[in-house]
Amino acid sequence: MDNDDSVWFEYEKFFDRHPVILRIARFFEWFYVPAHDLIMHAIMSVTSFLIPQRRDQRVRQGAVIVTRGSIFLTTLYFYPRVAILYAVAYMIMIHILRFMDSLQHDYGNNPTLFIKNPESRFGGKETEQAHTFSVPLSLKHDWINWFTLNFGFHNAHHSRPTTPWYKLPALHREMLGDDPENVITFPIQLKMYHQYRVNRVTHSGGDLNQLPVPMEKDYLKACQDGKMYGGNAVSFLMPF
Repeated sequence: MDNDDSVWFEYEKFFDRHPVILRIARFFEWFYVPAHDLIMHAIMSVTSFLIPQRRDQRVRQGAVIVTRGSIFLTTLYFYPRVAILYAVAYMIMIHILRFMDSLQHDYGNNPTLFIKNPESRFGGKETEQAHTFSVPLSLKHDWINWFTLNFGFHNAHHSRPTTPWYKLPALHREMLGDDPENVITFPIQLKMYHQYRVNRVTHSGGDLNQLPVPMEKDYLKACQDGKMYGGNAVSFLMPF
């Protein structure tokens, strides 16, 4: 078994080449506008025109852009309030997705998406679990986790990916029990999401700048101490 975030596009290099875009992204992120993810989603919508291996998808992707763009512009013209609230709801969705995904793994992206038989960074169930972390919204009240379909019980999800969402809490307790020392608790998640919202764009700056990146148990301890940037645009809806 191999578990990795294989990508083609490395946003760090993109921001290095486009410092103005980076400044704009940081500016809006300070105001809790998920600019980093919006940039990634915008690029995703035209990947067939950027990635040579996806040239055969251009007609379909062009048709989707025209169709969805026309629907949104029509809605904006006739029902501007609906269009504006749709955009707000979309950004709230992005915040929830990246909040849940921000701390669940301690490794970064790997630019091997179109490389055949790339060298493995990890292997086997034990190493997969060692690099996976659970971020439940609550250990005491299971119903609170229903809002994100129990996705915070991430070690359980990776242990048995076919487990139905409503059985993940039971599997989590079977694996890790109810000890908060085995997870990253919600108040700490929230603190880091707020404190490092601007630094997270480039994983630099602030009190964590130039510190070595911890892995496995050291990563869990750093998160529990509230000392990790976390990630943006990690995997949700980012197939490139």
